Amino acid sequence: MLTVWGRKTSSNVQALMWCIGEMNLPFKRHDIGHHYGGTDTDAFFALNPNRTIPVLQDGDNPPLWETGAILRYLANRYARDAFWPEDLLARTEVDRWMEWSKLNIAEAFTAPVFWRVVRTPAEKRDPTAIREAITKLEQKFDIAEKRFATQAFLVGEAFTLADIQFGHVLYRYYDIEIARKPLPNLRAYYERLEARPAFREHVMVSYEALRA
Repeated sequence: MLTVWGRKTSSNVQALMWCIGEMNLPFKRHDIGHHYGGTDTDAFFALNPNRTIPVLQDGDNPPLWETGAILRYLANRYARDAFWPEDLLARTEVDRWMEWSKLNIAEAFTAPVFWRVVRTPAEKRDPTAIREAITKLEQKFDIAEKRFATQAFLVGEAFTLADIQFGHVLYRYYDIEIARKPLPNLRAYYERLEARPAFREHVMVSYEALRA
């Protein structure tokens, strides 16, 4: 049994839970962090000295933290077929786009865009900074846009771990009130993600509790 510590409104927790859902793994999750609190306790410090979420424990194994490491652990232990290929070169290709997605998409969206639009009071928002952050993000989306013109998913025709890291921010990107660049291939890709039950359950989650 997998045990997860982390609130469902955390984008990193959503990436983890989406991965768990795609692999149909049994789990229990504890709401912790933000308005739930709990990260400042001695018990949580023993799980993760950084006091950040998510944390995952697989059975009696030691607890794991850092989302990317947790995702790779789950894929190495439980994934099948193309999701996390056995062939080294094929797996490295998935891993490359996974890392690219974390650095260029997730990190470029969450704090620079989402926090400034949703988690900042209206009177304190900086429209210029928001617009510049969106422009920078969408320059990276252009790279994915070209790929989705010829393939269904980020690495090819099969859904992989890279799509978890890339796609888990798209619900919020398309849902928040911002001006977006027309990216028809990205939009079609997002609609393919919307059709996945695990995405709907774990990523398409209300973020109203996070509003300033």
